[in-house]
Amino acid sequence: MKQFLLAATMFLAGGLAAAESDSNWPRWRGPRDNGSTDSGKYPVKWDANSNLLWKVALPGKGCSTPIVWNQRIYVTAPVEGKDALLALDGDGKILWQTAFSAEKPGKHRSGSGCNPSPVTAGDGVFVYFKSGTLAAVEFDGKIRWQTNLQERWGKVVLYWDIGNSPVLTEKDVVIAVMHGGDSFVAFDKLTGKLRWKVARNYETPVEGDHSYATPLVIRHEGREALLVLGGERLTAHDADDGRTLWTCGNFNPDAKKNWVPVASPVVVGDMAVVPYGRGDRLHGIKLGGSGDVTTTHRLWRRDDSGAFVPTPAEYKGRVYVLRDKGEVDCVNPATGKSIWSDALPKTKDKYYASPTLADGKLYAAREDGVVFVARVEGKFEMLSENNMAEQMIGSPVPVSNRLLLRGVNHLFCIAAP
Repeated sequence: MKQFLLAATMFLAGGLAAAESDSNWPRWRGPRDNGSTDSGKYPVKWDANSNLLWKVALPGKGCSTPIVWNQRIYVTAPVEGKDALLALDGDGKILWQTAFSAEKPGKHRSGSGCNPSPVTAGDGVFVYFKSGTLAAVEFDGKIRWQTNLQERWGKVVLYWDIGNSPVLTEKDVVIAVMHGGDSFVAFDKLTGKLRWKVARNYETPVEGDHSYATPLVIRHEGREALLVLGGERLTAHDADDGRTLWTCGNFNPDAKKNWVPVASPVVVGDMAVVPYGRGDRLHGIKLGGSGDVTTTHRLWRRDDSGAFVPTPAEYKGRVYVLRDKGEVDCVNPATGKSIWSDALPKTKDKYYASPTLADGKLYAAREDGVVFVARVEGKFEMLSENNMAEQMIGSPVPVSNRLLLRGVNHLFCIAAP
């Protein structure tokens, strides 16, 4: 079973420092890739029609999470049957929309052709779609370059819709395509030229070679590196040339079929907390080392907790794991032990959006559009249920005292009281 890691777009490093500001939410999981912010005050109670700052209709069904850069919001959605990127100002006015090639709609009830989220570091916006289109867009909406990965390297073979988002290193935009065939990542940010392509070949049980997880940019011995989950391995790669730095395996020791990573890891200090299985496995992996670190760097494993779809969040040194049916675990990342465990209301609908932490509160969107707010510092305390009256898969975005919620039909903005 062949798998590759492929690196792409050249990217100037100047935007990275600004990206760490809590006034921006430059990528899917926020400025620190942990699904949280330490600043701001955020709302507790609202609904789809009251206490809203604004509500904007979107042109088509999309499930991506919006990003924010310098008070502008960027979100993907289909426009008249084509993949597109939209820019909105802080009042919700659509400033421009840039369309690409024909949309490839989602096949899962909670999927779309616009699942991957945009990403920026202050030098344009980068987008990726189920159709295979990868593009760099200027802040005025002009296309800098675009390419189609599936036209170049073949159809992506996944059981469900593409879910991973592009990530930015100092030089490149990186896409990890992990599926039942040749996979790839990475293009030059300024020109769109391929920078590197590195084989990543592992034999796995059925669907074990698939992955919907988004890579993380980390530091390894003072250098930029990429952390990639897929093919039943967690691997680190040098950001300059894609070479493998270390590999951690044994995530599926019983060789179970259909164990595919959907949730992405979250990094806390020198630890990666990695959900696996189908929502009932959680691993603590120490970052670093070289070669095969499977036996030396797995510090703990749990068989009674984990997340299948929602990616855990980190807030003030603790990891918050939201399971698909609403159970919540507050975990000490050093030991893997639960500090407390509780649950959000359970229905037939699942939690596909990843949890967000802000202002001492957890924000969690259920598939049916009900957004729950719970206080989590010290203990778990349910605060509110907020019905947005439409399906919601995108993760809540807290930035500058405003909460952005992306439904499949609308983008909502709620301000702190």
